[in-house]
Amino acid sequence: MGILNMLGFGNKSENIKDYIEKGAVIVDVRTVGEFREGHISGSKNIPLDTIFSKAKEIKSWNKPIVVCCRSGMRSAQAASILKNSGIDVVNGGGWQSLESKL
Repeated sequence: MGILNMLGFGNKSENIKDYIEKGAVIVDVRTVGEFREGHISGSKNIPLDTIFSKAKEIKSWNKPIVVCCRSGMRSAQAASILKNSGIDVVNGGGWQSLESKL
């Protein structure tokens, strides 16, 4: 497995399509203020600084998760945290780029 895969950046488009087809929930990890300025319709806003404490709740959804942010860096961190909590997650990268793939 390459470093990009470990960081959640490997073969992103294919993974995202698979996750969306499986009924994934899109979780935007930007701040509340950033989310208010624009976001993917239907996405949930759970800021990165609260993602660890919300992992149990997210896991209870029993759905795959696609995380996004502004550029993909915070969502990579969130994906790592959620994977370590046993959640099926993929890093969707920047929200605007992700939106164009949906």
